[in-house]
Amino acid sequence: MAKSALTGMTEQIESIRREAYTEGYAAAMRAVAQFSTSGTVKPKATATKATAVKTPATKTRAAKSTTVTKAAPRQKRAQAKLAPRQARRGDNVRHIAEAMMALPDHSGPAAVIKKALAGKGYDISYTSIRHGLGQLQARGQASVAADGKTWSYTAPAT
Repeated sequence: MAKSALTGMTEQIESIRREAYTEGYAAAMRAVAQFSTSGTVKPKATATKATAVKTPATKTRAAKSTTVTKAAPRQKRAQAKLAPRQARRGDNVRHIAEAMMALPDHSGPAAVIKKALAGKGYDISYTSIRHGLGQLQARGQASVAADGKTWSYTAPAT
């Protein structure tokens, strides 16, 4: 008798856990869907139950399709204004060369180059700076000093 009561209680706990998981998952998916269509973060004060919203699938699809078609051009324009420009191939090397030209004697270690880049509004990792310096060196536009840490920029021969 004690085993059957324990088994019954375990099954009841498991069903409650599954129901809570399903409701939480449904609420999270609604929040993700709302966030992806709104374009901005809007914190929700209270969570709604998954069982509270019961609409036929056809109505939901029709409502979503009309909302997306009306709001899509406006959202794209707003995101285009806020989003930074997509970096193009070779931008880092160009920025590194500009930063080196701004340095006194057109030379300095990677830390100084990173600081000059930060002054211009670019946050490039040391690894990317080192890779860019290697590319400039291959082009003959930069050379490394004997200590292996200081780099010098030389204008390309035109």
